[in-house]
Amino acid sequence: MKNLLLAIYNKLYYVPRHIETLFFSIINFFVKLIRKPPAVMGIDETMDCIIDNKISIARFGDGEIKLVNKTDISFQKSSSELAERLREVLAADKEGFLPCILSYFDYDSEITQDTNNHWKKHMNRYRYVWYKYTNPKLQYGNSFISRFYLEIADKSTAAKRFEKLKQIWDNRDIIIIEGEKSRLGVGNDLFDNVKSIKRILCPVDNAYEKYKEILEASIKNSFDNVLFILAVGPTATVLAYDLFKAGFQALDIGHADIEYEWFKAGATKKQPVTNKYVNEAGGGNGVAESADKKYLSEIIGIIK
Repeated sequence: MKNLLLAIYNKLYYVPRHIETLFFSIINFFVKLIRKPPAVMGIDETMDCIIDNKISIARFGDGEIKLVNKTDISFQKSSSELAERLREVLAADKEGFLPCILSYFDYDSEITQDTNNHWKKHMNRYRYVWYKYTNPKLQYGNSFISRFYLEIADKSTAAKRFEKLKQIWDNRDIIIIEGEKSRLGVGNDLFDNVKSIKRILCPVDNAYEKYKEILEASIKNSFDNVLFILAVGPTATVLAYDLFKAGFQALDIGHADIEYEWFKAGATKKQPVTNKYVNEAGGGNGVAESADKKYLSEIIGIIK
């Protein structure tokens, strides 16, 4: 009897979840019928656009769209303010600024089967949010310009794309705005071709709660022709837009460094990277303080 009651309880426990999935499946079905997906450039086309025109970009992935929908994600609490700012950036139609979104609204042979499965599940729940808040007049950039290794089926394209990515900041003075333990370029050659690097470190979790301080520190330390490289989760999406409006080129390329680490290691799945925060593989667990003298000398600000 005890086992029977437990089995019934387990069945009933998942009923609301099944009903919710069915509800969103129906919505997803009808949204696909009446709306076309947003127009999105390819990965290489997006890179070329940045290189040729020195534009600023902000990237939207599944985390950002959940926050648009006022849903918390693992390292950033949602808020009405953050949702409104993200919606503003997602629909922004400004010369010199390019919002970037995913291009995989349906099955795509360019990405791995696991990645297709992930986006299929995500679209079942959030397709209507994407379609509601994107601007039908825009051709969007491709948010996978910083995620073109692990989730791409043909990994032979990655080396050429990383070389193209490096062209964006070739011989530029850059300021990296990053999470406290992200350490972009530390231990690899991703930024070896820049003229100089300065860094402002931000909180690992809930960075948007310190947004005013992050924006003020960025502008305070800016100078002519500086290129901002941003890797602060959804905070970077808003920050890229505000720095663009302030007259600077800003690139939200969060995760590019981790993808590069995985590429160099020949990784076949998401895995921790020594002494770097990887939110999708272990987070900050076991990430020690850095003793890298060059890295430490580049830090010009810390937002707590």
